[in-house]
Amino acid sequence: MDHLTAWLDSSRRQALLQEAAEFFEGPPTQEVLRGGTPSERAPEAVTAVISHDVRPGHEQAFLDWQQKALEAQQQAPGFMGSELFRPVQGVQEHWVVVFRFDSREHLDEWLESDVRQELLDEGSQHFVSFDVRKVGSAFSGWFRFDEGKDSAAPPNWKQAMSVVLALYPTVMVLNLTVGIGLQALTVREYIGLFLSNVLSVSALTWLLMPLVNRALAFWLVPGRCTSRRTQVLGTGVVVLGYLVSIGVFGLITHQIW
Repeated sequence: MDHLTAWLDSSRRQALLQEAAEFFEGPPTQEVLRGGTPSERAPEAVTAVISHDVRPGHEQAFLDWQQKALEAQQQAPGFMGSELFRPVQGVQEHWVVVFRFDSREHLDEWLESDVRQELLDEGSQHFVSFDVRKVGSAFSGWFRFDEGKDSAAPPNWKQAMSVVLALYPTVMVLNLTVGIGLQALTVREYIGLFLSNVLSVSALTWLLMPLVNRALAFWLVPGRCTSRRTQVLGTGVVVLGYLVSIGVFGLITHQIW
């Protein structure tokens, strides 16, 4: 904690904040959390960090309210756990609650639920304000949709399936074109692999993933994929894409080799 405090108060960090001030929409905030246990139950878990500015003298009432909120959260689908971090004297003034759900859909359902809204109305007498932040997803840079309700990222398993759908044919095409060319030029394997990685990531970022996003938006965007039928249809389309790609490249490689 001493090392952390020294960095937070350092002139170097203050200079960096001033340098980046033009990029911020408002004054930057910080939350210092001491302790906590990392979650290993689900790699797709989504975390929300909520900081509260508790009214002086309402600390115990706030704790009682938090316990009531936790009991309600435990009944919500996908809830994985919650931790409460008290203020750290001289460093962190807010009370911070961190809770995890097994998917972004379940987290959003809880954040938008009537039960939580009733709890917020009840607890508002104990805190002046609160701020909600969500931890980004694994492939968030490749999955950006319209602003507003549809801006939420898909769950990680959909992101991974979509990336594989675009990545497999990209790697195969590069192996059959650039890869063979580099071998003919006797380029060392580790250099050829680096060049292939650069090309494949570039193709995914600026060409293929935007196309995949548009084609599978009905399935990827949480706000649009609201029925089991759509879930099954989208998953089936991706799996069919896998099979077609495997079949096509199986025929091509058989003819070449």
